[in-house]
Amino acid sequence: MRARDVVFVDGVRTPFGRSGPKGIYAETRADDLVVRVIRELLRRNPSLPPERVGEVAVAATTQIGDQGLTIGRSAAILAGLPVSVPGYAIDRMCAGAMTAVTTVAGTVALGAADIAIAGGVEHMGRHPMGEGVDPNPRFLSEHLVDESALFMGMTAENLHDRFPAITKDRADAYALASQQKVAAAYAAGRIQPDLVPMAVRTKELGWGWASVDEPPRPETTLDGLRALKTPFRPHGRVTAGNSSGINDGATGCIIAAEEVAEQLGLSAKMRLVDFSFAGVEPEVMGVGPVPATEKLLARNNLTMDDIGLIEINEAFAVQVLAFLDHFKIEADDPRVNPWGGAIALGHPLASSGVRLMIQLAAQFAEHPEVRYGMATMCVGMGMGGTVLWERV
Repeated sequence: MRARDVVFVDGVRTPFGRSGPKGIYAETRADDLVVRVIRELLRRNPSLPPERVGEVAVAATTQIGDQGLTIGRSAAILAGLPVSVPGYAIDRMCAGAMTAVTTVAGTVALGAADIAIAGGVEHMGRHPMGEGVDPNPRFLSEHLVDESALFMGMTAENLHDRFPAITKDRADAYALASQQKVAAAYAAGRIQPDLVPMAVRTKELGWGWASVDEPPRPETTLDGLRALKTPFRPHGRVTAGNSSGINDGATGCIIAAEEVAEQLGLSAKMRLVDFSFAGVEPEVMGVGPVPATEKLLARNNLTMDDIGLIEINEAFAVQVLAFLDHFKIEADDPRVNPWGGAIALGHPLASSGVRLMIQLAAQFAEHPEVRYGMATMCVGMGMGGTVLWERV
């Protein structure tokens, strides 16, 4: 038996919304967001026979209500895929969609399926992070983790403590740059091609059309960021402005064996090289991408100089800066999040991993000189994940 090469064929996502009663998806079901994504993937790739999809893996961090019922299977049925197509749900918190991709990639590489759909969804307006969770008291009574590990904003403050060179001013400056890069990418029409417009409804306005991301704030200024409150610690350094928001949205992509994609006439936007997940102390979960990336680079005899594109999830500015400082990369390095990131676009938890890959695939098309690119992110409960891709 030989492992087959695996490629990223196509990826789409809904526009991301702001969570809450005034957000664009306040009256929209989470599973309907996933259904819209699956249907759009099939529409955009008409040479893919639906019955050839061998698996549907969909991630959600809070797997209850309209994000439960083995959402990969239920969304596949709702999207009109043949009942013969199986599916399942995945949870690795923020890295859910990333793990959905790496999991189905293993399935495809081994030949258990030729083609799979992988993605993620999070409707944080309907299901706040931690809803229904019952942490085992031994975590604290036996000092297995620090109490702050259960509160993501506090873990970001802990990172500021661990790396005092990452000041609030640096975090705010990075956050401003993210907003500016997203605004520039929108103005250039780079983000819109992979957005799936979504019909939405509110009691006040009736039916509407969500066609752009709701979270970006292009009017952001450095003075405005400096004036924001620090909700996680008095006189702290983490604010709503230098963190990702609380958001709703869904992502999805087609993963296939390269030889099968060629046979069916499907595009291959990038090829999977390797992936790595690593654990760190949960109270400083934001540093997780560092060991995950180190493992990946070492296993492939690469250095960061070999990586031409870096998509890192901006859960918090301090977390991104900790990664960049470790690898001696400047915050304004053009390889890093050239179209901005989650601080501006939003971070609907389990969906974000595929959003990184969608942007990475589009950037490969713009940079024919680049061979390797990576998507990396921190993960709640003290983990990091990194996926290495290469030009086809």
